[in-house]
Amino acid sequence: MGKYKKNPKYNIISIRVSDEELKAIAHESQTTNRTISDLMREALHKIVPPSTSCYESYERGGITV
Repeated sequence: MGKYKKNPKYNIISIRVSDEELKAIAHESQTTNRTISDLMREALHKIVPPSTSCYESYERGGITV
């Protein structure tokens, strides 16, 4: 049986980045000891903070992706 996660993340988003962007992201990931996913989530939260109605609506099923 798998581990129970308090806040599981099932959705996957793919993006294309240049070689330079990938190197920068990988370097930041290694130097800060964070995953690339965590870095991307942090960047997203700077654009749309998780406390906004967009996230709340999605949580309740109000947004179709």
